[in-house]
Amino acid sequence: MNCIQLRATPLDGNIGYLKIDGFVGAPDPEGAATVVAAAMTFLSNTDALIIDLRQNGGGEPYMVKLVASYFFSGDKPVHLGDTVYRKAGTKEYAPPQEGWTSTNISGPRYVDKPVYILTAHRTFSGAEAFAYDMQAQKRATIVGEVTGGGANPTGPVPIGDHFIAMIPNGYALNPITKTNWEGVGIKPDIEVPAADALKVAQKTALEHLIAKTTNEQELAGLKQALGKVETQQAAQ
Repeated sequence: MNCIQLRATPLDGNIGYLKIDGFVGAPDPEGAATVVAAAMTFLSNTDALIIDLRQNGGGEPYMVKLVASYFFSGDKPVHLGDTVYRKAGTKEYAPPQEGWTSTNISGPRYVDKPVYILTAHRTFSGAEAFAYDMQAQKRATIVGEVTGGGANPTGPVPIGDHFIAMIPNGYALNPITKTNWEGVGIKPDIEVPAADALKVAQKTALEHLIAKTTNEQELAGLKQALGKVETQQAAQ
């Protein structure tokens, strides 16, 4: 598929659901950006958003930064994270390649609303970068399993006829934590089995919305949605 692989849909209680299975933009980055903008426009009127990365194995860094840009105001760029590459054939490192959010995106921004990111053990690489940066910025609550732990970039090294090995040639560096998730994964804020993560995130989001609403009609709808989720959880 030549664009970001995602699906957007509403859930009960006016909660948005965005499933991203790959941050894939090549060979059509403009087309991928249009898909992201359309999805975020569709979800813009929801009161909370769940982003499902449980089947996401990564993708291009520029797509990670593009999607992350939707969750910040745009008044100024936000420093998400850097990649530091080793100079080929040496033990020295080049200056960091900095990663920032964009102040110019096509769709509506999703700010001042809670965001929940679902993870699994198979969540990896670029998907981890998105989750890690959003968590470090305190812009999202991570729900699910500890992720795979693939933070550092790799490059192909020939090891014989018809064989190559992917060897790390740098490291990721977050400006807030001063480290990354290589080998350890991302620890969720709410750790539950991946199969339960969606319902737990729904329940958490609904409880948050119930606590802050003052509209009796909205409150009744939210409580009804919460009861439905709790009934589904009990039946599992």
